[in-house]
Amino acid sequence: MEAKGGNLESFSSPCSLKCIRSPKQNKKIEALHQDTTTTQVYFPVPDHTKRNALHHILQSIIIKGPFFWKEKGIDLKNHHVKNTNRTSPKSENVYLALLVKLYRFLARRTDANFNKVVLKRLFMSRVNRPPVTVSRIVKNAKGNNTVVVVGTVTDDSRLLDLPKLSVAALHFTKTARARILKAGGEVLTLDQLALRAPTGANTVLVRGAKNSRESVKHFGMGPHKNKKPFVRSKGRKFEKARGKRASRGFKV
Repeated sequence: MEAKGGNLESFSSPCSLKCIRSPKQNKKIEALHQDTTTTQVYFPVPDHTKRNALHHILQSIIIKGPFFWKEKGIDLKNHHVKNTNRTSPKSENVYLALLVKLYRFLARRTDANFNKVVLKRLFMSRVNRPPVTVSRIVKNAKGNNTVVVVGTVTDDSRLLDLPKLSVAALHFTKTARARILKAGGEVLTLDQLALRAPTGANTVLVRGAKNSRESVKHFGMGPHKNKKPFVRSKGRKFEKARGKRASRGFKV
């Protein structure tokens, strides 16, 4: 019988372990070899040999059937690193909670990756769910597909002609909803979309620009960064052209 560490006989034969076993123990081992019903053997080892490595091996030998040594746990490098990915939204909005319950079910019971993506975006904060303008939706719309936005759809006054659109989103602004309906399109909620396309067929997922916020323009202010400084107001008495002239703080 083969073992992971070698041949069973090399561990249990009287000749190989004569130095650490008495004749009485050898007779017990031979009897256990003949008894096929035994599944585990415990070998009493004298105290003066307990430091021997074979003592630990003999405690786990199994006589009946093929066996393997007990595998030790894997020492992970990032053992104490916390997983910070969200598993539920921070918001206590009951309607959002119902949508999460719906798409959690669809993500589990369907093979469509669409539902998993929508569920993950429902967990996100508002910073990570930037609004999407109708002009961006028109740019990304393909044929008669329904455009899906896990966030807010806003109006864009720069867009003069709005075509007929089918849009599903978490929220629509008043003017965006009116323009889409006036153009002959339709606005859907995400639960209505789940009834129409439970696997996300004939849909296009669209997200807004995440770094278009005013606060992002100020991040990383410094020389050669071309970032927007925090100035209280515009005027003669306030900071002007800082970083562009030597008389205004510094020049780069």
